[in-house]
Amino acid sequence: MQPSSLTVLFVDDETSIQEVMRLEIPQMGHSVTVCPDGSTAIAAMERNTYDCMIVDLDMPGMNGIQVIERASQMQPKMDCIVLTGKQTLESAIAALKFGVIDYLGKPCKLKELEELFDRVAARRKLKQTTFEIEKTKQKSTNSGTVIIGDCDEMKQLSSLINRVARTNSSVLIRGETGCGKELVARSVHEQSPRANKKFVAVNCGALPEHLMESELFGHKKGAFTGADSNRDGLFHEAHGGTIFLDEIGELPLSMQAKLLRVLESGDLRRVGDNEVRQVDVRLVCATHRNLEQMVEDQTFREDLLFRINTFEINVPSLRERGSDVLQIARHLYLRHRPEHKAILDIFAPETVQAFEEHPWPGNVRELANVIEYATILCDNPPIEIKHLPKHFKDRSPKREPRPAPNLIAMSPMTLRHMEALAVQEAIARHNGNKPAAAEELGISLKTLYNKLNQAEPSRRVAG
Repeated sequence: MQPSSLTVLFVDDETSIQEVMRLEIPQMGHSVTVCPDGSTAIAAMERNTYDCMIVDLDMPGMNGIQVIERASQMQPKMDCIVLTGKQTLESAIAALKFGVIDYLGKPCKLKELEELFDRVAARRKLKQTTFEIEKTKQKSTNSGTVIIGDCDEMKQLSSLINRVARTNSSVLIRGETGCGKELVARSVHEQSPRANKKFVAVNCGALPEHLMESELFGHKKGAFTGADSNRDGLFHEAHGGTIFLDEIGELPLSMQAKLLRVLESGDLRRVGDNEVRQVDVRLVCATHRNLEQMVEDQTFREDLLFRINTFEINVPSLRERGSDVLQIARHLYLRHRPEHKAILDIFAPETVQAFEEHPWPGNVRELANVIEYATILCDNPPIEIKHLPKHFKDRSPKREPRPAPNLIAMSPMTLRHMEALAVQEAIARHNGNKPAAAEELGISLKTLYNKLNQAEPSRRVAG
């Protein structure tokens, strides 16, 4: 997938590097402003807004740390990257305090620079997606149904919901178990002219067959043993609104015929009653079964299929939705922990990888279960693999364990590695107390975890 175009501010006093960046960064699909010193960079930030800044730490006059400090005040949403040939522990810690997200060593390889831009673009996209989700949640009405996801399949789904909602047509929602069919049904209702009336959801598979007619259509007192009073059914309860028949493929043939009569005429007769009542409902059905095959097997009426399938919506499975998994996971997490909505990195990198590789046979329902389990074990982000349930880990693809790091062979060290060592040493000085180590370094606990997770895998120190 092509990364989003970034506006880049590049700050370095070396003329040769300036010329290379003027030529190469636009070739990568990004616009760039090149500045020879910190003062020029500050002036550029006063005129324009940038997505990210790459700044040399060692410059005459205003050095890189001072530029980063000013940038954090002038453009706090801009991502900062350090470029330097001097690998000092002090500079790594100083840059860390001002929210530097990554490092580039000199000489800089263009491939590394391009990969860095990809990471920055992905990070900014996640921030924007989070903002849009929150904005959508604030705007949503009625029960506040929010459909999360911006993959092509979900964009098409949202478009179909929007178009059919304004009509009175019957809707058949198809999809695997747990993929969110009821959420789609609620969204259809909430965007329809019937939104101020009731939405009544019925799981046809959960209704006892001998009570099914009574539950749907009601009964008259004395109609059968236990019918001690008159009772209106679920169709009458949904009068003027929408009735959602989930798993309609589970209805027995005898009940299908009675349902068809009500749908075609609007006439409803309670069990044991001769009086005919008129009901006005919008019908939305859902199934995970192949109804056409059931018609061939003579277990589902063809005329009923035609009646309920005026407009069909197919809900994609979670494994078909790509990066939507992380958006949904974040949304589900914040339902349990709304106080953490300002935290960007809720999931540790290894958890993100596990979510992306998991087949999700239970779809969104399975993901919701995994997230709820994790929130019980994890008081504060990031959620790590150890916080996930055993059944999830057992089903996930097995990855080869990384070899233990050879500390003796680590030479030379990168700035990112020195930063990780600084964090590890602080943790060791506080006997494993990470909050105390973060306070010593002048960073948040979330940033401390991020820096540990972002350490180069081959040079990461176990903590």
